[in-house]
Amino acid sequence: MSKGFTQVAWSKGSNIYEVNTRQYTQEGTFNAFAKHLPRLQKMGVEILWFMPITPISQEKRQGSLGSYYACSSYVQVNPEYGSLEDFKRLVHEIHACGMKVIIDWVANHTGWDHEWTKSNPEFYLRNSEGNFTEKNGWEDVIGLDYSVKELPPMMINAMKFWIEQCDIDGFRCDMAHLVPLDFWKEARKQCEILKPLYWLAECEDVQYFEVFDTEYAWAWMHLSEGVAKEKNTVQELKNLMKDYAKFSGRQLFFTSNHDENSWNGTDKEKYGNGLETFAVLAATWPGIFLLYSGQEIPLEKRLLFFEKDAIHWDTTLKSEPFYQLLYRLRKSTDCIKNESDIILIDSDEEDKIFSFLLKNKNETMLALLNLTSTDQIKVSVTHEHLQGNYTEFFSGCPVCMNHGIELTLDAWQYKVFISNQKNGSGAL
Repeated sequence: MSKGFTQVAWSKGSNIYEVNTRQYTQEGTFNAFAKHLPRLQKMGVEILWFMPITPISQEKRQGSLGSYYACSSYVQVNPEYGSLEDFKRLVHEIHACGMKVIIDWVANHTGWDHEWTKSNPEFYLRNSEGNFTEKNGWEDVIGLDYSVKELPPMMINAMKFWIEQCDIDGFRCDMAHLVPLDFWKEARKQCEILKPLYWLAECEDVQYFEVFDTEYAWAWMHLSEGVAKEKNTVQELKNLMKDYAKFSGRQLFFTSNHDENSWNGTDKEKYGNGLETFAVLAATWPGIFLLYSGQEIPLEKRLLFFEKDAIHWDTTLKSEPFYQLLYRLRKSTDCIKNESDIILIDSDEEDKIFSFLLKNKNETMLALLNLTSTDQIKVSVTHEHLQGNYTEFFSGCPVCMNHGIELTLDAWQYKVFISNQKNGSGAL
């Protein structure tokens, strides 16, 4: 699929940290979140994605606080989080820390008392009785009708508001595939008159690569969870990754996000003892690597979606060193950040071991991951590129390869070997 837009250089091979402002702190405000910026900067976060910061509709609200995705205005700030000036100041602080900001954009629907329901009721879908409706069964929102020619320009003007007023760096577009592709083409064209932006689509439709830099790897997330629970096979995962390799670097990989945590389970519920292993796979495959608020604690509860349910920030942050290490691995490894050949390698334990090579003119990386709870698996892999001196990133141990390597992996163990490592090992 051809791509008609140029991806901003700073986003290639980057990472994203999803911010749930409501639950991030007891205060649930932009100002309270700002206190975490030095820690996130030190951890290695590069892009902060804020879940919707717009006000939430009262009508048909679910729970006491409602869904972030049922907005009552596209050009105002949720007063629970603070003011527009607070957000402007936060964006400025984030930029001063060397990080970027993208905001959640919900273009498919609004809440029932959105200001457009009064000013432009013709923008909305209607049922057979002539009442507002929505196609996907979501009770607290109503769908927008993009066949109304006056709607797209107003939506684009609302998107421009956040670029002009707050200097944001891009958009994470909610349920992007439910909105016509032609709208997104025009939105990107018009918004990028103001500044180059990064565009992330919550969809997995290759047609939308015409506009979006990155799409969700939903299939990977579901299949990886299935492998962790022994409901799917490693071979199924390999077949999917072969398909992903056709769009190398353009998927968003994650083990959790706001939907997954609230509705499907915590990291422990989903991946058990295999969490770190799948996080390593997500971080080493070319693309964008996503963390959700609190995964670095680790977050061991499902956050309520429609109520206040603040994250408890245990000062030990037991998982933070691990994710900091993954960020360091990505940043220091040229063949993850830049265009590389992706080669899936067969081993003598095909039903248990996932192994692949990344290769470009600067370096070679070999990843070996035991995606099972089986201990003491003897693994042998060979390939013509596996030649010379390597460093195993997590241990810092040097390895000399002669067209291959033999080793033993314990349950859920992973190894990442990098040739010509410039920045030393990742050993803690």
